[in-house]
Amino acid sequence: MIFENNDPKVAVPHKDLTSVVLQRANELGEKPALIDGVSGRTLSYTDLKKQINHLASGLHQRGFKKGDVCAVFCPNMPEYATIFLGVASIGGINTTVNSLYSINDLVHQFNDSNAKFLITIPDFMDRALPAAKKCGIEEIFVLGEAEGATPYSELLSNEGNPPEVAIDPKNDLVALPYSSGTTGLSKGVMLTHENLVSDMVLTTSINTLTDDDVLIGVLPFFHIYGMVLILNLAIFKGVSLVTMPRFDLEQFLQIVEKYKITCLNLVPPLVLALSKHPLVEKYDVSSIRLISSGAAPLGQELEQACANRLGCEIYQGYGLTEVAGASHINTIPVPTDKVGAVGRVVPNTYSKIIDTESGKELGFNERGEVLIKGPHVMKGYLNNEEATNHCIDQDGWFHTGDIGYADEDGYFFIVDRVKELIKYKAYQVAPAELEAILVSHEAIVDAAVIPSPDEEAGEIPKGFVVLNQDMDPQEIMDFVAEQVAPHKKIRKIEIVDEIPKSASGKILRRVLVEQERSKIGQ
Repeated sequence: MIFENNDPKVAVPHKDLTSVVLQRANELGEKPALIDGVSGRTLSYTDLKKQINHLASGLHQRGFKKGDVCAVFCPNMPEYATIFLGVASIGGINTTVNSLYSINDLVHQFNDSNAKFLITIPDFMDRALPAAKKCGIEEIFVLGEAEGATPYSELLSNEGNPPEVAIDPKNDLVALPYSSGTTGLSKGVMLTHENLVSDMVLTTSINTLTDDDVLIGVLPFFHIYGMVLILNLAIFKGVSLVTMPRFDLEQFLQIVEKYKITCLNLVPPLVLALSKHPLVEKYDVSSIRLISSGAAPLGQELEQACANRLGCEIYQGYGLTEVAGASHINTIPVPTDKVGAVGRVVPNTYSKIIDTESGKELGFNERGEVLIKGPHVMKGYLNNEEATNHCIDQDGWFHTGDIGYADEDGYFFIVDRVKELIKYKAYQVAPAELEAILVSHEAIVDAAVIPSPDEEAGEIPKGFVVLNQDMDPQEIMDFVAEQVAPHKKIRKIEIVDEIPKSASGKILRRVLVEQERSKIGQ
């Protein structure tokens, strides 16, 4: 059974991303487009458009051309929009980089993406510079000053206009975020102008924003959720977006109160904090009218508790990097019998459930793998035809690796994953990468890593290790922590006699997962 949205088809402009996102910039003029929530620094729509042109011109003057890749290694800040849309406007490709990445992670992404330029901040230079030196990065631009980098301001210090570049929205790439794979190394997800434009237009056709709305950008812009459904979508809809470089609950609440934030895009751990933390009572958060939660399933009880405490509407959506954001969204208000659902498929898009073993299409309330087809499905994985063919079948269906079902009204519920990725605070962590590090230690004979349920983080990486000599669990965790980004740290260690494996030698993670859930009563 194939599910689609019953609403009329939505017209999606066949244009490049920058011109679509900035379509109201002249009309909005001096209205704040982006505000730095910490400093109060503001960029109007007029300023934003002007800076985008200057940046594009500056890049062009330095030899950056259509198809070239610019690595964006920055926290959330107003300049992120200038960089992303400036690169896009001249046919360049943004490879957005996780701000927590280690030097090794950076080297992999810079090399794999063939990044030409890198834009970063002084605080990140201790990782950016050594990584860039190992790769083919031609020039580093820094927002401020730092040894070994050109000031970002030099890119803007020109009066020239960027060149007119012919962009084919359907085929030309605009974004290259990296998605973790079960093999360990992250994969570049090739997203076109059409992919991003489609997702913005189709999602807002269901739950739209008004000109009076004020959004907060606390989820990272390097991640697809922040990139498409917060950063670009806010400008596209003509609202004001207040940015935060990192999440701090008290600062978050201060910003909500000060700027009268109306709409929050969150992930379950942040919804949990708003539902339970006593700090919330100290601030006026009455401006909040709407919360959108995504990136991981949000429990029905938690969804209801947050809505009741804040007196606002809350809804869930579902999507992946590979579908440029969201493929399913709940409606507002959420029907009482659909709390916990991720909603119906967005317009112009199709979805179905298949049996994981036979591939047979399933019907209502039957659990299987969720498949998606639509204009926002990626072109494929960069330099990885095998992985692309594994995920996108001959008929164009993207196999999500997530287990779910759809009810008689076409509302989808996500219940589990086929993939072995661990979702720590909405960050994807590949078990195989951590296992490879563990077994590199001379004292560790064998290892397996699984998700362990955690109220705050959703899931945490837990390692099971077989030792050939005595070793303290904390020592093992420290060994891994020295080599990975903070979100990839192993948070629990259990020493065991053996790792359960199949006849073919594959780790039976499901066995360990079931054991772990039974231990903690889930």
